[in-house]
Amino acid sequence: MSAADDGRSLGQLVAAATAEMSALVHDEIALAKAELRQDVKRGVLGSGAALAAGVLVLFALPVLSFAAAFGIHNLGLGLAWSFLIVGGAFIALALLLLLLALAKFKKVSKSKSPQKSVASAKQSAAVLSHARPHPRAAENGGKERPQLQGVKRSSV
Repeated sequence: MSAADDGRSLGQLVAAATAEMSALVHDEIALAKAELRQDVKRGVLGSGAALAAGVLVLFALPVLSFAAAFGIHNLGLGLAWSFLIVGGAFIALALLLLLLALAKFKKVSKSKSPQKSVASAKQSAAVLSHARPHPRAAENGGKERPQLQGVKRSSV
């Protein structure tokens, strides 16, 4: 379809394209916000579950520690040595978990989905930055242009 078939001038078509690109940038920003909100919600739920699990383990740890120490004592070792063995095992486990955590922290990368939306929005903004208003707009004497009827803005 050409501009003549539509009844709009080239300037009106460029203005409509610019308005649509602007709406596209706004929609891409809204999409990025929605993706971030979803990631934050998942993170909060995961953190809550991990916190509850940590509290339960914290309550069980002393009971299991005493059971292990008294179990080792029943094997014939002195009670003090039994508690030292259990304490040493906990320290060794803590160091192992710390090394695992450090290795995982080094591999942490940002989520890819918001980066894609941000990159797409930046690309759209770059296209919009090169768009120029139609020269006839300055000839109107500074009057405001009529609102275009063919441009609809989506809501996300």
